Amino acid sequence: MLDPSGLEILDRDECLALLATVRIGRIVFTARGLPAVEPVKVVYDRGALWFPVPVHTDLFGATRDGVVAFEADEFDAVLETGWWVTVLGRAGTADECDLPRQRPDLSWHQFAGDARCVRIPIEVVSGRRVKR
Repeated sequence: MLDPSGLEILDRDECLALLATVRIGRIVFTARGLPAVEPVKVVYDRGALWFPVPVHTDLFGATRDGVVAFEADEFDAVLETGWWVTVLGRAGTADECDLPRQRPDLSWHQFAGDARCVRIPIEVVSGRRVKR
């Protein structure tokens, strides 16, 4: 099915399959009353997106029971093709998560023991595909 702009609408299963291939995306959150966007390295597992966040950051504060958005995409500028998926959910921290130590590839730098896992359940997901 196409949207009014002629873009293919992806169903939930297609969106989740694409999220399973994603390693980097953008988290959209509120910081000091204003919208903020930050790239994060993520993993999709057990119906949620997971990523480590250092405590004492705006992102960590916003992901403690805050509504956030996550967006991932892949585009080929030469072929003018690609896709994007957007997730909306209420983020929360997982105290019992060992993700920062188990998956050091998910962080931009070494955490000094001050990282926590953030979990975004896939509550609302939508996506589009561009084809030439």
